[in-house]
Amino acid sequence: MMNGDNDDVGGFLNPGTKRGSDELLSQSGAVSNGSVMSPAPNHADNNNDAKKVKLDTKNPGAPSRVIHIRNIPNEVTEAEIVHLGIPFGKVTNVLVLKGKNQAFLEMSDEVCATTMVNYFTNCTAQLRGRAVYVQFSNHKELKTDQTHSNAQNPSAQAALQAAQALVNQTDTQGGPNTVLRVIVEHMIYPVTLDVLYQIFSRVGKVLKIVTFTKNNTFQALIQYPDVVTAQAAKMTLDGQNIYNACCTLRIEYSKLSNLNVKYNNDKSRDYTNPNLPTGDPALDSALAIGGMPFTGMPLAGVTPTAAALGAAGIRLPGQASPNCVLLVSNLNEEMVTPDALFTLFGVYGDVQRVKILFNKKDNALVQMSEPHQTQLAISHLDKMKTWGKQIRVTLSKHQTVQLPKEGQPDAGLTKDYCNSPLHRFKKPGSKNYQNIYPPSATLHLSNIPPTVDEEQIKEAFTHAGASVKAFKFFPKDRKMALIQLGSVEEAIGALIKMHNFQLSDSSHLRVSFSKSTI
Repeated sequence: MMNGDNDDVGGFLNPGTKRGSDELLSQSGAVSNGSVMSPAPNHADNNNDAKKVKLDTKNPGAPSRVIHIRNIPNEVTEAEIVHLGIPFGKVTNVLVLKGKNQAFLEMSDEVCATTMVNYFTNCTAQLRGRAVYVQFSNHKELKTDQTHSNAQNPSAQAALQAAQALVNQTDTQGGPNTVLRVIVEHMIYPVTLDVLYQIFSRVGKVLKIVTFTKNNTFQALIQYPDVVTAQAAKMTLDGQNIYNACCTLRIEYSKLSNLNVKYNNDKSRDYTNPNLPTGDPALDSALAIGGMPFTGMPLAGVTPTAAALGAAGIRLPGQASPNCVLLVSNLNEEMVTPDALFTLFGVYGDVQRVKILFNKKDNALVQMSEPHQTQLAISHLDKMKTWGKQIRVTLSKHQTVQLPKEGQPDAGLTKDYCNSPLHRFKKPGSKNYQNIYPPSATLHLSNIPPTVDEEQIKEAFTHAGASVKAFKFFPKDRKMALIQLGSVEEAIGALIKMHNFQLSDSSHLRVSFSKSTI
């Protein structure tokens, strides 16, 4: 539950054994199996490896179902070694000798192994951007002693089970295919098409993406040029988190073998045909980034990495700040004030400035502190009934909200909140981004002093124009409570009036939308 101060998201995951998309967004090449070409191997750098294993690099040896892989990075996992072999057949065993930068992969038969060795003779395999060398092992089968037994190695077992699952595809999804179906679970922050493009293009060239919502879940279809790359992406990215502890990727094969993309917009993209129309002229203005119209491809002068990171709310040095200004229209002129908009939009981000337009007072500009906060506000507040009118929330073409010049009449319609003590998301380390919910008839109250009882709180909400239907203190923490009002619209009005309401000399009420009901 949300209580008191909120803070910023921890950004992308730090590199670790469970790799998140931060690693994929920051490395020059994640994991490849031929889909990303690299320069010819530098044998001089690898003479030591060759001497250690006493293998002649010019002679790959007699065919064997056991494959020897040299020059692997220290941190490579069993899953990454296994996924090199998956496109060529069934993988039956794996052994990683991390101290020696070597690994062994056992295939089900010599035919599969020969196909793999031949493939990587013509193009260099890569693991984490480093060239690795694939050849037949002198061993005919992979026997591990007690020290290296996979029975003692859960990560090796898991990698082999995942490989087996790829072979035993169920009827609910297609077999190995160029098109992947991606489901984003626990989507606390918005995930854009550009973010998906950046993550999935780390594995290989992405041809097409189509995004959609099904069963209230954000999903995407992503097409690669070949099955090998699609399998690599599935093995590498399935189960990874885009952001800390949320936005988890679940990947399976689609039954479609080709995507038919008609429009290049925020929902679909054909990277092989940048000249497709958007399908809706309004999208050109709504999707403007940095004041430039959307063209169906990443913006000129902005690399795909910068475009993806910008969409994720992360600015790169020298990159123009993505748009943080919202246009709010169809407001109730009699009720709207800068403070009211600051409070309402402050549920979804730290509002910096608000301007109600002088000549059109049912319109306002709201400047947030980060681009992903504007997306949260749009997704939760657009078309929401507020003060008797259905408000519209879209991206503005303005980059900032200008303060009036000294002496210029403004009638209090523009206000700066940069130094407001009421920002919910400024404190580092808090988890309040995970407690953001759409407007609901039930409000979450916190910071209630022990001297204030249920009747006093209900009376304050009634005085604010709300009809209280139910109320409940938290059993284990009387500083918090839930209050259920007559409608979502009532709850929006009550939050605007009652957030920061003074309950005692030293206590101000904190109000948020709740996911729970009473």
